[in-house]
Amino acid sequence: MSWLDTVSETITDYSRPVIAVMLVLTLVVGAGAGMVDQSSNLDAFQSDSEEAQKLEYIEGNFSTGQENTSAAQVILRGENVLTQESMVENLRLQQSFRENGTIERTLVDEQPTVGVANLVAISSLTGEQQRELEATAAEFEELNATVRTERTALERRSAELNATRQELRTALETLQEDPSASPRVQFEAVDENSSVDLGETQYATFNESTRLLRNAENESGIEAAYQRGTQGVLADEYEALDQRSTDLESQAERLEELGAQLEAQRAGLENASTATLQEQIDALESMNATEYERARSSVLSENSSGEMSGLSFMPTSYDPGSTSANATMLLVTHQTDGGGGQGGTVSDAVVDAQLAMQSIANEDVEGDGSAAIVFGGGIMGEEIENSMGDSIAIVGPLALLFVVVALLVAYRDLLDIFLGLVGIGAVLLWTFGFMGWAGIDFNQMFIAVPVLLIGLSIDYAIHIFMRHREQRQAGGAYGADDTRGSMRVALAGVGVALVLVTATTAIGFLSNLTSPIPPIQEFGIVSAVGIAAALLVFGVLIPALKVELDELLESRGIDRKKRAFGTGGGRFSQLLSIGSTAARRMPLAIILVAVLVSAGGAYGATQVDTSFNQEDFIAEDPPEWTSNLPGPMEPGDYSMKENLEFVNQNFAREDSQAQILVEGNVTDPETLQRLSEAEREAAESDVAITLSSGEADIQSPLGTMRQVAAENESFNATFTAADTDGDRVPDRNVEQVYDDLFATAPDEAGSVIHRVDGGEGSDGSTVDDSSTGGDYEAVRMVVSTSGTASMSDVTTEMRAIADGIDGNGLEATATGQTITFDIVQGQLMDTVIESLLITLVAVFAFLMVAYRITKGSATLGAVTLLPVVFSVSWILGTMYLLEIPFNVMTGMITSLTVGLGVAYSIHMSERYSLELERTGSVWEAMSRTTTGTGGALLGSAATTVGGFGVLVFAILPPLQQFGIITGLTIVYAFLASVLVLPSLLVVWTKYLGPDVSFDAASAGSTATTASDGGRPEDRRTED
Repeated sequence: MSWLDTVSETITDYSRPVIAVMLVLTLVVGAGAGMVDQSSNLDAFQSDSEEAQKLEYIEGNFSTGQENTSAAQVILRGENVLTQESMVENLRLQQSFRENGTIERTLVDEQPTVGVANLVAISSLTGEQQRELEATAAEFEELNATVRTERTALERRSAELNATRQELRTALETLQEDPSASPRVQFEAVDENSSVDLGETQYATFNESTRLLRNAENESGIEAAYQRGTQGVLADEYEALDQRSTDLESQAERLEELGAQLEAQRAGLENASTATLQEQIDALESMNATEYERARSSVLSENSSGEMSGLSFMPTSYDPGSTSANATMLLVTHQTDGGGGQGGTVSDAVVDAQLAMQSIANEDVEGDGSAAIVFGGGIMGEEIENSMGDSIAIVGPLALLFVVVALLVAYRDLLDIFLGLVGIGAVLLWTFGFMGWAGIDFNQMFIAVPVLLIGLSIDYAIHIFMRHREQRQAGGAYGADDTRGSMRVALAGVGVALVLVTATTAIGFLSNLTSPIPPIQEFGIVSAVGIAAALLVFGVLIPALKVELDELLESRGIDRKKRAFGTGGGRFSQLLSIGSTAARRMPLAIILVAVLVSAGGAYGATQVDTSFNQEDFIAEDPPEWTSNLPGPMEPGDYSMKENLEFVNQNFAREDSQAQILVEGNVTDPETLQRLSEAEREAAESDVAITLSSGEADIQSPLGTMRQVAAENESFNATFTAADTDGDRVPDRNVEQVYDDLFATAPDEAGSVIHRVDGGEGSDGSTVDDSSTGGDYEAVRMVVSTSGTASMSDVTTEMRAIADGIDGNGLEATATGQTITFDIVQGQLMDTVIESLLITLVAVFAFLMVAYRITKGSATLGAVTLLPVVFSVSWILGTMYLLEIPFNVMTGMITSLTVGLGVAYSIHMSERYSLELERTGSVWEAMSRTTTGTGGALLGSAATTVGGFGVLVFAILPPLQQFGIITGLTIVYAFLASVLVLPSLLVVWTKYLGPDVSFDAASAGSTATTASDGGRPEDRRTED
């Protein structure tokens, strides 16, 4: 007795203990189902690539604006959003946001909402003050220049007078020592060397002082003479100098007054720039047409710059200075608890706030053609999660309904249908329980898992139930015909096939472990566990329940013998026998046709694209028919995909950025030169978004330096001194420039430069740079990219720019969400190829070994796998024809085709091998196989295709594509097994198989008998 016979007898003879054990296990494992969390975070799909690591480094070491914040873009559309009335409505909408408790508690304290309307209102409030400030500043600068010039002139004049006075004293000393010396000669010598104009009046005083000096009798007389001949000569000049000094002091006092006045005006201007929303509304409403036009022009003209420029809030197609636009953007900043990064999740509070914003905007924005779009991570994540729930709500019931209908046709028995549904519920409970215990989150991909397991579970049920019916219908031809005996024979016969199917399908699923994408790995694990659970439930629990219930009903006189689907003649039997008929008449022609079709499919496979976009996970607005579904199944409204398309085409998205991280010797002047060239290349790139100002939106160390230098005189001096050639790129003292930048504008500097302020550096070493402020390890450049640019183009362009920076002690890496998603897209293709090769090799080796052990022929395993290889080629060619790309769902189709398709081939090969042993006739064995097993395969294929087919009604596009492709995969696998495999088996039997008869079967022997269960020694010959 084989191990399979032992297991079968245990299940049927001890059915009640088996049921008890299985129910307890189901409850224990299923308890984990309540621990499954739901996640729509696309970050989970990122692998551990170098680019992903660099992006994580950036997020951890560079400041990206206000800490722990998340931004939402509110797009206001209308016939003309720049009218005065529209601007007021814009501000009132902001006021409604801030007055709503759900929204208000998530907003940041400083500038929670900002847009063009705010800038126009502030420009109005600050306009007169700004003009007064400019006038005062102009007077201050003019007077300051005058004071500086006069002070310099006075210092020079004082020096000249003092020098002349000293020369006059020297001349007097000469005259005192030499009585014969001439006063005229000495005076003229002083006059010639002095810049002071000395005339006859001054000479008369000098000559008089000479006489007094020569006649002086004491020291006091001598000193008086010297005083007379120096200070006295220059008395008028010194008096004029004193008067100028007095005037200068008056000017200095006025300058001080103007400085104080300037500071007061600046403070008043700053207060006006932080005016409340109501003050801004009042300012806008109080303006006349001329004042409004002036304020709007100052904000939206070509010359507007800095914080008061509103061009960044306008569509990229906006013409600066134009008085009309059909859309504008309002930026709303939320405070978060640390989430909200690119592609990351946001808190429930932010989700609720953004949903409330959309609701308020829809109510407040009125008028023909007016609309409001709220675009943010919270509302996008909410739509993705809702689409997941709505997809399950639609697909789940439809899948169950289809399965019930299919089972009604196949079983025609309510009890068997009930047992099938119980088994499906148990399998799903096991699967989701495992997810809970393993800590695997339910994401977009796992919507396909219930459908997948429903289809595969019914496969198991149909095969076991049909074989059980076949055995009872044959009157116990291979053993007892009672319900327990028939089930024992059926399990023993179909058990090998089910174990092989489970193993090969699990191999197909587990091949996804080679993928670097974590959710695909998890999908493979969960699906493999699910198929193993299906074997346990439908191979142990359901058979035990069936024999107990059948016995109970038969003990009460209810006949439980049912005919197996596809047996007993009729149209189904005739259709299923096409493959055996073709195998008898033209097997080589069938094989050749299959090879040619597969060659065409293989060519198409090389043309299939890959796709991994955020848009893939966003649902389109459901079709109208869904509005007629019952309440729980009716999906919500979805507008994010359409909104996303509009934002991509017209605005710079907050989350659409590429970054270049530069590490190494970033204080080398050559680094800044390379960054300058990289900036120029990025600005000229086709993938960089061009704002309405005509400039690319690029953030870099150089751009930050230039901006701060324009606003701060002290840093401007440092910046200018470091730029010796005037190209606005520092070429010396770069570290000092960094130090001063951090001292002047630490937030702006920290957003583009990474500095380690002492302590432990990135390599774990101790850093002590108190003298210079820190150790500079990296800089970055952020480029806003167009939402319509392809990810591959963005990656190619940014990597080319990064390559230009690399070298000379620098390592430049292009990264960002767009680039990491493009890497995932490339890894999807790797997943397709690697999982296919691994699955084919593993299944090939497994079947060769299994059939060598069980049937004595390893080549039968290779023949069994060939139809699956054909179907892989067919499905890839179909994807090319239908223009369906490889995405996170369809990227697993090759391994799934092998894993699912090989089940049909195994059932056919296993049945054919057993019938060949029983009958010794190729054609009789083939007839019984195609009609008996073929009928079960048709039933299971129909239910599986239907189960997967309902995915086309899902809200998420990748699930729709997955449903179509997987459904076709099952169809191709079924057709290959019943049309191509019979010809392959006939050729195998003729050249490599056992020595059996190829004579035509007798008329009475063509009818299908029992299942392929039983033992070879029970074979009946009909010679």
